[in-house]
Amino acid sequence: MIRTVEYKALTAEDIRPRSVSRSDVSDAVAAILEDVRNRGDDALVEYSRKFDGAELSAFEVPRAEWDAAVNAVEPEALRIFERARDNIAAFHRNQIRRGFVSHGTPGAVMGQRITPIERVAMYVPGGSAAYPSCALMAAVPAKLAGVSELIMTTPPGEDGGIKNKYILAAAKLGGVDRVFKLGGAQAIAALAYGTKTVPRVDKIVGAGNAFVAEAKRQVFGQVGIDMMAGPSDVLIIADADSDPALTAADMLAQAEHDALARAVLITPSRALAAAVALELERQLEALPRRDTARASIEDNGIIIILDTIAQAVELSNKIAPEHLELLADNAFDYLEDIKNAGSVFLGRHTPEALGDYLAGPSNTLPTLGMARFASPLSVDDFTKRSSFTYFGERALTDVGRDIITFAEIEGLSAHARSVQKRLDKYDAARGNGQSGEKGETR
Repeated sequence: MIRTVEYKALTAEDIRPRSVSRSDVSDAVAAILEDVRNRGDDALVEYSRKFDGAELSAFEVPRAEWDAAVNAVEPEALRIFERARDNIAAFHRNQIRRGFVSHGTPGAVMGQRITPIERVAMYVPGGSAAYPSCALMAAVPAKLAGVSELIMTTPPGEDGGIKNKYILAAAKLGGVDRVFKLGGAQAIAALAYGTKTVPRVDKIVGAGNAFVAEAKRQVFGQVGIDMMAGPSDVLIIADADSDPALTAADMLAQAEHDALARAVLITPSRALAAAVALELERQLEALPRRDTARASIEDNGIIIILDTIAQAVELSNKIAPEHLELLADNAFDYLEDIKNAGSVFLGRHTPEALGDYLAGPSNTLPTLGMARFASPLSVDDFTKRSSFTYFGERALTDVGRDIITFAEIEGLSAHARSVQKRLDKYDAARGNGQSGEKGETR
C-alpha cells in the first residue's frame, strides 16, 4: 500500500532528491572503464559474454541485418513511428538557433557561432524494457542540429543480435548513421575512449541503468554527456474532481519503469487520496510488470494531502519533478507559477504517456530534482557555441588603457604588456606617419 502523508507531517527526506552516485557500483564501473581503455575490443568481447551472454566477434550492426530487422516491423508500427518522428521534428525545429554579430564598439566586430557537435552517440537501453521512443527522441534533434555522424549503441541479445527490431526501425527513421551492439558501462567506455572498431565520440546522450549512469559520470571530461540521469519520476497534482482510476493509472505508468521510479500524488482531497490508494492496489494486480510497479509504489511512492492546488504547486517547485501532471480544469491558470519541472502535462486529457511517445517534446528529462537547473534534451545539446572577436587598431587604442589597468588590478603583468606593446607600436607608427591598420580587412 502506498504511503499517505499530511502536508504538515512531511519531512525533508520525503521530498529530497535521491543521490545519483551509486557507491556500490562505482568501483566496478571504474574497473570496466580502465579495462576497455587498455584492452579495447578484447575487453568488449569478454564483457558482452559476461553481462549479455552474447558471443560477439564484431560489434557494428551490418546494414543488411539492420534492413532485415526494419523490414520485419509491422507497417502499423512504422506508421506510428513516422508520426512520432514528424511531431518530434515539428517541435524541435523551433529550437534551432542562429549565431549573431555585434558591432557595439566602433571598429570592432564580435559575435557568436553555433556549430553542430561532429560525432555523437546515443545510448538506448535494451534490458527489461526496450525503448524505441528514446531512439527517436535523441536522433531527431541531433540531426536537426546538424550532427555529422550519429551513432546508436544498445545491448545485444544472447543470439548476438539486437534484442528489439523496433529500436532499429526507430533508429533508421530518426537518421542514425551507425548502430553498435554494446551495452552497459563497457559501451560507455568504448564510446569515450574509442577502440579499434568503435569510434571515439564527442558526446554521449541517453539514459541507462545504474552502471551506465555511473560510467557517464566517470568519463565526463573525456567526452561530453547530456545529464546525470537517475530513476524516473512523476508528480501529479489533482483536484477533488479528478478520476481516481485515471490518476492511479498515470502513477503506475511511471512505476512500471523501474523499482526505483517514483510516483507522487499531491491533492487537497482526502477522498481522492483514499480512492487512488485503493485503485493502485486494484490496478497493480492486472499489470504484467506488477512486481516492478509494486516495489516502486511501496518503496518510493507517496500521496501528500494539503489544502489548495496553489500550495501543491509550491511544493512541486521544491521537489522539481521530471514529469508534472496537473489534473484540473483550469490547469493553464497555474502554468506561470510552475518554476521547476522537466515537462508539464496540463489538464485531464494529457497523460504523461502522451509525452513519452507522440506529442513532440523530448522524453529525455532531468531527474533527481535537477529540473531546478537543468532542461530536457534539445537541439542545443547537439551544438556548441563559440564566440569571435575582431578589434582594429583604433578600437584597441580606445580601450587599451582600461585593459592594462584591469590586468594590473589582477596582478597579471604579461596581460598588460601584451596590450601596451601594441599601443607603443601604434604610437611609433603614427610618429612615422604610418597606420597599423593598413592592409587589414576591417
